[in-house]
Amino acid sequence: MERIRAFVAVDIQDKSVLEVVRRVQEDLSRYVRAKFVELENFHFTLKFLGEISEDAVDEVYGAMKELEFKPFDLELRGVGCFPNTRRVNVIWIGTREGGDKLTSLANELEKKLRRLGFESEQRPFSPHATIARVKYVQSRDGLISALEKMRELEIGRIKVESIKLKRSQLTPKGPIYTTLRSLP
Repeated sequence: MERIRAFVAVDIQDKSVLEVVRRVQEDLSRYVRAKFVELENFHFTLKFLGEISEDAVDEVYGAMKELEFKPFDLELRGVGCFPNTRRVNVIWIGTREGGDKLTSLANELEKKLRRLGFESEQRPFSPHATIARVKYVQSRDGLISALEKMRELEIGRIKVESIKLKRSQLTPKGPIYTTLRSLP
């Protein structure tokens, strides 16, 4: 039986938001060598599942359907990095208004998936959307300065109206994401 690399996410498809993200990526590319997330793949991960069986797809979707989920507004604001500015591995976009609802949704999903045998996350959920995986920092001072200026940057607002179970196929050119199930 085929194994599927999967995760549950909120896709971000708003064109004005994606345009701001594109400009942020372009600006940051002066300071880092990185794998920038393709705009069509931009999302908030609620839960990374790893390799799952085809049978588990329906089980995960069943757990998703149990969520208390109503559409909500989500404000995307601020640019930051993990783990810190001394060692930048990931650059991300954060949230403000609605971030608590995204966190609640992720935590509720975590509990439902734990009952199915999925391992719990070791770290608390932090609502963020990755925009770059950093390979090398060319100008630490430039990067720190840019991140400081973008710390409160208004990216835009989206309406969270669905969550999706996605397949991630890793290729040399980058991941290909396919929606397996969608919960409106």
